[in-house]
Amino acid sequence: MKQQFGNKAVSALIFGVTITLSAATFAQNSQTTVIVSGSRFEENLNEVPADVKVITREDIANSSSVDIPQVLSQIGGLSVSNSTGSSLNLDSTVDMGGFGATANSTTLILVDGQRMNPADSSPVNWESIPLDSIERIEIIQGGAGVQYGNGAVGGVINIITNGGFKNINRASSMYGSNNTLINNAILRNTIDDTTLQLTANTSNTDGWRQNSAANAYSLDAKVTQSIGGKDNIYIDGFISHTNAQLPGAVLGQVGQGNIYAAKFNNIGETNAVDNAGLRAGISKSINQQYTFEVDGSYSNKTSNFNAPYNATVGMAAYTLYPSWQLALSPRLKANYGSWGTTVIGYDFSRASQSSSSGSVSQNTLQQNVNLSNQSIYLISRVPLQFIDGMEATGGFRRQTQNAVANNFAAYDASGSIYTANESRVNSANAGDVALNYNYQKDQRVFLKWDQSFRFANTNEYWGFDPATYASIFTGILNPQITQTISAGGEWNIHTLRLSSSIFSSATTNEIRYDPNSGNNINSPDNINRRGILLDSTYNITPSLSIAGGGKYQKSYFASGQYSGVGVAISPDLLLNARVSYLITAAWTAGGVINYIGNQHYDADPAVSNTLAVMPSSTVADIYTSYKFESWEAKLIVKNVGNSNYATYGGYGFATMPGGGGGNSYYYIPGNPRSYFVTAKYSFN
Repeated sequence: MKQQFGNKAVSALIFGVTITLSAATFAQNSQTTVIVSGSRFEENLNEVPADVKVITREDIANSSSVDIPQVLSQIGGLSVSNSTGSSLNLDSTVDMGGFGATANSTTLILVDGQRMNPADSSPVNWESIPLDSIERIEIIQGGAGVQYGNGAVGGVINIITNGGFKNINRASSMYGSNNTLINNAILRNTIDDTTLQLTANTSNTDGWRQNSAANAYSLDAKVTQSIGGKDNIYIDGFISHTNAQLPGAVLGQVGQGNIYAAKFNNIGETNAVDNAGLRAGISKSINQQYTFEVDGSYSNKTSNFNAPYNATVGMAAYTLYPSWQLALSPRLKANYGSWGTTVIGYDFSRASQSSSSGSVSQNTLQQNVNLSNQSIYLISRVPLQFIDGMEATGGFRRQTQNAVANNFAAYDASGSIYTANESRVNSANAGDVALNYNYQKDQRVFLKWDQSFRFANTNEYWGFDPATYASIFTGILNPQITQTISAGGEWNIHTLRLSSSIFSSATTNEIRYDPNSGNNINSPDNINRRGILLDSTYNITPSLSIAGGGKYQKSYFASGQYSGVGVAISPDLLLNARVSYLITAAWTAGGVINYIGNQHYDADPAVSNTLAVMPSSTVADIYTSYKFESWEAKLIVKNVGNSNYATYGGYGFATMPGGGGGNSYYYIPGNPRSYFVTAKYSFN
């Protein structure tokens, strides 16, 4: 495998930087940094008993990231993968808890506190969130089922677009390798007590692989009205569209095969997604003690997958996925001053998804799922009067889901048409208890236990017949439950901020795909995850900043026939280091290095430990920027060492040229070296 940077040498460099000098461009101060993700109300970072990282607008601007998945990988230090090969990172998955192939369902993505995760297992619509609209990103490691319910198992990423009442008017254009053109614009102005914000994005690329061109656009319009003090009301409308060619995997182990060629039976495959919706909310102080908030959202999405050639039906095939989601979340917070705070809330949501699949000659599958979710939760924070600086927090949530699934005009293994349907009510509980101790200014430690859950996604009600590969209805699964114990702290010394935590979790009824039966199942065996995280910030001089962090974790089957087998697509080691140097008042230069350790190919656990592993990889970016009055220009070189790497790979049945098939390794290659030039103009 071609590797111009030696993995071991660079890994040692990253680790050394992380331990001794690790820093970020803008150091966080927990006493002044305010987040909203810990309890769904504003609170100081030092009050949250969890491992929390905040990425600011300035952090994003002073980086080589060109989209949100890159921000989360390069600045957030998270594991990001792509299992389809689509360009522009449209199908990226973020894994916060070591869940591998099901990371989309265990990492909760929020925009202004409202969930973005779809009802099925498809990725978040990253393109619907223009990069320039982001004020900050809050990343909370660990379960948050009490605060957010279903899916908040591995962690929460809350993307905050509410920029307060600061005027920002600017536009940017980026052009780079493979005829990639990305345009962004944000217009935000305050008139009296009303803030108007309009953000837009267009992206287009020819792609670096065969059959990997993609284009996307998004538009977001938001109005925020102050109604006195911190009280406000907002409404936010958005639309987005993507159309991506899908080159598929490269056959062989990572580094083998022609990474520039699409898989032969993927040529011509496309996936188009149209998404539109509204988000709205209000925050109103009832009196000095009580505050009421309510937010809601509605979205409508249609995905259209087309394959000109399909080895199973021998002709063009399609799948159409129309869906909608509706959510409403009122909550009340009581502030008792020195006696603490209490939040009580109610979450309601409904979702519907259909799918129609087939070929040009016949319709072979029609499916529909309707979901209704209701939950009530309570969160309390109580200062312990007998120990100065110590607080206890705790909470509980019970969520009930009513799922109705229908399967029409499908074919069973014998070729006969059948119908199937099921209606089922599942319930799950979440809870947490924690201690947070600020033992002196800017120094704190915490200890936390939590239980979180996730319900099966709508597409996980169906599997594949191992003999015919026809889609078959397999039933509604039980919710999976994860219990986690974590401990850590945060320490600030002058311009150095260091945070670290350790965690251990155990999951029962984990929802996963079983390649032997072709079904999604509740795993009969417990799966454990254990690890340690480190992140620190330090401004060495007013001109020089270094950033770094890392995560070491083990995800494995803890019992049963697969005991000791590692979870696939879950690297044991992640390391990240960044540097930014202010050469003059106008010139800045910097770079980032990401190291991803070995990981198992996505495969049947029965054979996983007998297979080769996906090799570790090191990918580095560099950039330089120049500012003059209202103009800013930036040059970015991505994957400067031209590393041949992959963040996703598998082993299993694959269609071969000529229509035959057999077991094979396969992988999605990462982008080679590329260049981008950006010009940005601020109208303020």
